[in-house]
Amino acid sequence: MTTSTKPGPRERLLLAAQELTYTHGVGVGVDALLKAAGVARRSLYEHFGGKDGLIAEVLRRSTAEDVAEYRATMDAAGDDPRARLLAVVDRLGRITAEPDFQGCRYLAADLALTDREHPGHEVTRTYRRTLQGLFTAELAALGHARPDFAADQLLILVDGLLATGAARPEDRPPAAAARELAEHIVDAGLPSAAVTTDAPRQAP
Repeated sequence: MTTSTKPGPRERLLLAAQELTYTHGVGVGVDALLKAAGVARRSLYEHFGGKDGLIAEVLRRSTAEDVAEYRATMDAAGDDPRARLLAVVDRLGRITAEPDFQGCRYLAADLALTDREHPGHEVTRTYRRTLQGLFTAELAALGHARPDFAADQLLILVDGLLATGAARPEDRPPAAAARELAEHIVDAGLPSAAVTTDAPRQAP
């Protein structure tokens, strides 16, 4: 027989903040965070030194989960680097079509945290460097002429896809347009003989 153990104050704060900062943004008040977590104010300062530390830790936890999801999406697409990259765009397209999609938490945090010294910014920078590295590795394996540059283009495309999906949910889903742009970015740096157009398209 197993018994469930209620998470401690630190974990409850993280869970509450991860949810509320996604649905309400990083500007959500401390009182709302404490109420949702069911903890006293002192727990916030004991475990995170304050709200800034909590926000940074939430972003750090989220990046680890999301990077793992990127890797899993690419691995599920097989060994072909082109298919692996396009699978990421297809996956994001499906995510933006979900009714509870609220946008990219990292882009939202960067825009909302006006203090450039806020510890959350370093977390988001590290996250984007990690994605850039993942994309660059696939593009280099594909033989792309400018893998670093194309990876930067894909990062811009990812930000644009997620931002558009959140800002204009009533419009036609941007997945198809993003897929075609991703194909162009990937194929533009390949020898013409290496370009394939038969990778399966996945409807969002």
